[in-house]
Amino acid sequence: MKRFALLILFVTAVLTAGGATLASEIYRWIDADGSVHYGDRPTGQPTEQRLAIASNRTDVAAVQARTQARLGAQAARREAAGSSPQEKTREELRAEREERAQQCRQHRERLESYLQSQRLYREDENGERVYLDEQEILDARARVQEKIQEYCD
Repeated sequence: MKRFALLILFVTAVLTAGGATLASEIYRWIDADGSVHYGDRPTGQPTEQRLAIASNRTDVAAVQARTQARLGAQAARREAAGSSPQEKTREELRAEREERAQQCRQHRERLESYLQSQRLYREDENGERVYLDEQEILDARARVQEKIQEYCD
């Protein structure tokens, strides 16, 4: 019974002492092929190095305090700008819809151009025209059709 009490006391002391910083031993070595390896146990390799890794526990209360402070600062900026979060969201949604409609129109016009043009080309890094072959034309049309599906609900 005395051993059991000592064991409980030892485990409690270890857990209490290790609360602030966690430390671990990591070993790094290079094998004969030159590959770097890491492990938690020594291997006895001549190139082995012991790396001391230490980390602190995350302070949950501090993280929550920083998050609340950031949210408060964002709300203060919105209030100073004279718009509420709901109005801002409506404006953002309207702008997003307009952007999607613009993209839709552009891609439909591009597809129409691709379908009516007899020859398609792209410009290379020197600004010279490089004419597309039949497969490249089909691929370009397929890419534009995918964009139309993406932007034109």
